[in-house]
This record gives sequence, C-alpha cells and structure tokens, in this order.
Amino acid sequence: MYKVDSDFATEFICDAEILESLDCAKKNKNNLDVIKNILERAKNLNGLSHRDAIILLENNDKNIEQEIFTLANYIKQKFYGNRIVLFAPLYLSNYCVNGCVYCPYCFANKNMPRKKLTQDEIKQEVIFLQDMGHKRLALESGEDPINCPIEYILESINTIYKIKHKHGAIRRVNINIAATEINNYKKLKAAGIGTYILFQETYNKKNYEKLHPSGPKHNYNYHTEAMDRAMIAGIDDVGLGVLFGLDSYKYDFVGLLMHAEHLEKKFGVGPHTISVPRIRPANNINPENFNSVPDNIFKKIVAVLRIAVPYTGLIISTRESKEMRKEILGLGISQISAASNTSVGGYLVNKKNNLAQFDTDDKRSLDEIVYWLLELNHIPSFCTACYREGRTGEKFMSITKAKNILNCCGPNALLTLQEYLEDYASEKTKMLGEKIISRELEKIENKKTHDLLEKYLARIKNGERDFRF
Repeated sequence: MYKVDSDFATEFICDAEILESLDCAKKNKNNLDVIKNILERAKNLNGLSHRDAIILLENNDKNIEQEIFTLANYIKQKFYGNRIVLFAPLYLSNYCVNGCVYCPYCFANKNMPRKKLTQDEIKQEVIFLQDMGHKRLALESGEDPINCPIEYILESINTIYKIKHKHGAIRRVNINIAATEINNYKKLKAAGIGTYILFQETYNKKNYEKLHPSGPKHNYNYHTEAMDRAMIAGIDDVGLGVLFGLDSYKYDFVGLLMHAEHLEKKFGVGPHTISVPRIRPANNINPENFNSVPDNIFKKIVAVLRIAVPYTGLIISTRESKEMRKEILGLGISQISAASNTSVGGYLVNKKNNLAQFDTDDKRSLDEIVYWLLELNHIPSFCTACYREGRTGEKFMSITKAKNILNCCGPNALLTLQEYLEDYASEKTKMLGEKIISRELEKIENKKTHDLLEKYLARIKNGERDFRF
C-alpha cells in the first residue's frame, strides 16, 4: 500500500506505485497533450509529482527534450542564478563491515589496503584542502563500529572546525556516513554538521538486498528510513541520492522523487540536495557488470529532476568528465565537487597508495575549475552563509520556494569568490574573476544590497574576511 507520509519504507517507497507509475509513463510518453500540460504546470516553478516526472523522462521526442532542457536551465536560474557551489570530499576511513558488491571498500575485498586517518593526518589533509581554497567538505567513511565508531566521526568534525591556516578555514562540514540511530544523529547535529547525506544506492528492495548481501546495510528498511530518524533528531538538511547503474534508472528515478515527496509531506521539508552519481571503475569493480546509463539519458535525468524539485540543490561529482560536467551545468546543477580525491589520505598523507572508492574522471585543480566556471559565465561560490545564519531546513525552504534565496546566494557567492581571488587564485583566474565580480555587482538593482556588497568587497581586498548576507 502506497502511503506518502508513512513511517515504513515499503509504504512510502511502494513497489506497486513505482510499477504503476512506470506503466502510466509508457502509456502516455507520446501523448503530447499530457506532456504539454505537464510542462505548462512546471513553468509555475512548484515542481512535479513523480508520475508527471517519469512521463517527461520516458518521452523520446527531441523537440520536447529541448523544451525540458531549456526549462530546467530557466528554473535553476530563477532559484539560484548562475552561481555554482564548490566542495571537496574527505575520506576518513575505508574500514567497512558491509558486503556491497559494487564497492571496493566491501569487507570481502582482500585486495584493498585498509586505512583510517589519525587526527593529526586529518589536520594535514584539511590544511592541504584549505590551501587550495576550499571552505566546504563532505566527510566520507566506510561502516565499521569498531574501527570507525561515531565517537571517531565526532572527534574528526571537531578537529576540522578548529583548523585555521593562513586565511583558510572549513566553514561547513557535511557528513556522508552509514545509517544510524536517532541518538547518534543528535550527536552529529550537536557537532555542527551541515547536511547529512546518505545515498539509497537503489530503491528496488529485492535488488538492494542482493547488492548488499551482508552487513548492517543489508537491512533495506533501516537504511531507507534513516532520513526520517535524522530529521526527528533535528538534522533538517538532508541529502538524497542513488547510484545510477545499479538498477533500472527509471525505477530509481521514481523512487528518488517518492523519497523527496515523503520528506516534504511528513516533515514539511524536502531534501536539501540530491546527488546523481553514476557507477565508475574502482579497485575490483567493473561497471560493465552493472546497468550503465547512457550520456543522453543521464542529461535528461538531471534536467527532469531540476524541474520536479526546483528548490533542491543538485550535485554532480568528479565521477563525470569535464565535457559531461560542462553539458549538465546548463541543465540544473547547482553544486559540484572540485579537485577531489576519493582515497583515504589521498590529498597528502597517503598519496602513493590506491585506496580510492572510485576513479575520478575530472582531475583538474581547483583553480582550473574556478577559471573554467568563470569562462562559462558561472559564479564559483564557496558560500556557507545559510548554514551559519540558521537558514536551514524549513526556513531555508520557505525562502527558496518564495524565489528569494538568490538575494542571499548571489551576493554571498561574489564575496566568497573575492576571498578566493585574494588568497588562492592564479593571476589569470584573478584577472578574469575581478571582471566578473564588477559585472555582477552592476546587475544588482537593490541599492542597499549593492552598496553593502561593494563595501564588503573592498574590505576583503584590504585583508578582512568572512562577510555574508
């Protein structure tokens, strides 16, 4: 039985509802009256249901596809403008007790050397990232209650927030760790985390259990209900995602939107972010053994997600190539990782050992990516203002749904970009960035905002830091 606000995973992610939605999409994929009606409603910027969204995804008309792409870019601009938030992952440990067949960290992989960073090693890695210019991290870890207990995660968060090097400081730590209990989520909340991220991997329960044959992660219900426990514990910014390629992309696309609808209905707050990774090669892992998602389908998935959940941040990682990232930046993406390393200690302390969870494709430096974004007319943003101003959860969503978050995001992106230009940028990047900031400043129509932003930018150039709207 499908019940969007149920406490039980198999009711709010209902297999029968997903299959009925897929059947409905097949029947209506060429019904232009239905599709045009869906697109017209989407232009109101209020999002779409999972059934409407899968009908758009199922349609193969090239003219409709172009309408979808154009609308996705329009919606992203209306909510978030041309700013792109940058972050980097930091892998703490690859010890893991789970048997996930698509992950090289799985317990059964005896070819993978195991490593857990000490607090001193974490400090070295973080200083290295700060000296690149990063302000926002996503902590990653395998699941191992002995080698990587919650106390270790909490200690690591505390260590990271205390590190100040030159002008550097990590201002927001997001967490991507295994499903846990409400009490542990309360501890993470108290530690000052930003977003709690947990990928579902796949919403197909039968296949999920086959892909996770052993370990705590085998429990589909416990894993799928984790976001509910996190929200009950007070973590009001959560991030969803599936690993496209593990199962039918259509099934997981519908399940992902149903999960977003569930959080919205039950807690009044949908996901803060949605990530769209595709399976990649890794130690002992061959993507050809799974269900690859073609580039053309992948681009459409991103675009329809942006239309369906217009208020949510969409994240693309360095799993994707420079060329693919360029294409989908115009389809609704609002956050990207940059200069990423997916090995434990891979930035500095353990560079020579291959402990990567997956291979990255876009291997450019942070400065190269900042310059590239500027060339493409995007504003690289290192902003963490909403988190530190208390604009999270329902408060963030209410501002975003009113299309007012851009009044904060735009100026804050320019302030953090100016910091980057002063402290870390190459001469080439600094010259282009200064031109872009001057241009964007003149676009701000509100005189009070314009004058205050101009004042803050001047103070940053004189050595002060960390202004925000």
